[in-house]
Amino acid sequence: MLRLLGVVAVFALAVPTLAAGQGMAERRLGARPGMEHPHPAGPVGRQFLYRGHMINRARVAPFAYPAGWGYRRWVIGAVLPTIFLVPAYFYADWATLGLDPPDPGYQWVRYGPDLLLVDLNSGQVVDAVYGAFY
Repeated sequence: MLRLLGVVAVFALAVPTLAAGQGMAERRLGARPGMEHPHPAGPVGRQFLYRGHMINRARVAPFAYPAGWGYRRWVIGAVLPTIFLVPAYFYADWATLGLDPPDPGYQWVRYGPDLLLVDLNSGQVVDAVYGAFY
């Protein structure tokens, strides 16, 4: 019962923030809350709706995680370690997915099946496209 109350409290606190659309990524990218793909494991099929645009998932080579790393679902606001902030992990083909180009100082970074928009100065994830690759 206490766990259920905790979940309800967290949800109640999060709803006003989500409804207001005041998140950094939403302001920066002009995104609308609620336009992310609703499937918790990422998109299913070859296309999915992402922030009001249809995205074609890309078939790419398997992702090679550095030693000691495995899949983790990075969320907006998290800080990506510097090991991933190098050109080997940058994804320059964002236009084929229908994504906007990164602003100066930002880069689309591939992490497993996901694509993360990262502030290169801080490493902070400012947007995420889950399941962009298969």
